[in-house]
Amino acid sequence: MKIVTLGSSGFLSGEVVRSALRRGHQVVAVSRGHGAPAPTGAVEVHADRDDPDALARVLSGSAPDAVVDVCGYTVAGAQAAAGILGDVGAYAYVSSVSAYRAWPPGPVRGEGDPLFTPQDDLTSYGPMKAESERVLGRVLGDRLWTVRPGLIIGPGDTTRRMTSWLHRIATREQVAVPGTLDQPMAFVDVRDLAELLVTGVEQGWSGPVTATGPVGMTTFGGLLEACREAVASTGGTPGTLVPIAEDRLLAAGVEPWRDLPFWLPHEVARTAWDVDTTLARSLGLAVRPVQDSVTDTWRWVQQRGLDHPELDPRLEPSALSAAAR
Repeated sequence: MKIVTLGSSGFLSGEVVRSALRRGHQVVAVSRGHGAPAPTGAVEVHADRDDPDALARVLSGSAPDAVVDVCGYTVAGAQAAAGILGDVGAYAYVSSVSAYRAWPPGPVRGEGDPLFTPQDDLTSYGPMKAESERVLGRVLGDRLWTVRPGLIIGPGDTTRRMTSWLHRIATREQVAVPGTLDQPMAFVDVRDLAELLVTGVEQGWSGPVTATGPVGMTTFGGLLEACREAVASTGGTPGTLVPIAEDRLLAAGVEPWRDLPFWLPHEVARTAWDVDTTLARSLGLAVRPVQDSVTDTWRWVQQRGLDHPELDPRLEPSALSAAAR
């Protein structure tokens, strides 16, 4: 097949290109040209995907069999893609679990749960994804396959969510962590999601699917222990985890998610991670062990030398303990 990828060298888009190339497909990789080059073997072209004229110019004569749209960040981008690539045989659009109107806090009971509407703020991430799905769906109909990922982890992740935990555990003797370490969590490895996306356009799947790990595949404590084991596996001495009660964290002004990545207050967390993935499992989305994803991410960090800012002194266990008194 000839596959056009909108996005070529990012966290997920690069994996999609590599997956398609491994399977013997021709890949035309569209990017703005500001980041790393596309994986070797792809035909790389540069355009702003929000600009229909630029998109038409670089794809003139391409006649792809399928599209995997990984970098949809505006409704205008969906409109441009629908206008230029709307006659393609199979189109996979990477949306988000954030398209569900009630998430967070959730739960998400299935792909039929309500999405944000056109009346919502379409410059916000979730409403933008929901509207982009509708824009593409009006043109592509049952040739559109909409994939709504949850949290994506794995090597190549520059968001500094997972890697900040690895960095803290590798560089500090003590690491403040949320006290609710039994909180269930779920992730999808970027490599497994990329494989599913390529399979989907090969098979011509349609409709929406929520793509993340099964409920309870790990806990916050399990994730952090995986980080400690990853650091130890490369000869490091992992820091000791110091659980801090939620009320103390909030009283000290610690911001959920931003200051302690993945941490959500109990009332949100008890449903936010409750996302039904029955359909994704039936389609073959793999459940890679969290330990494998975390260890591979840590090795990638060491090879790349991904930088992390100095830890905010407020987040030191001693500071949090003092602030709570």
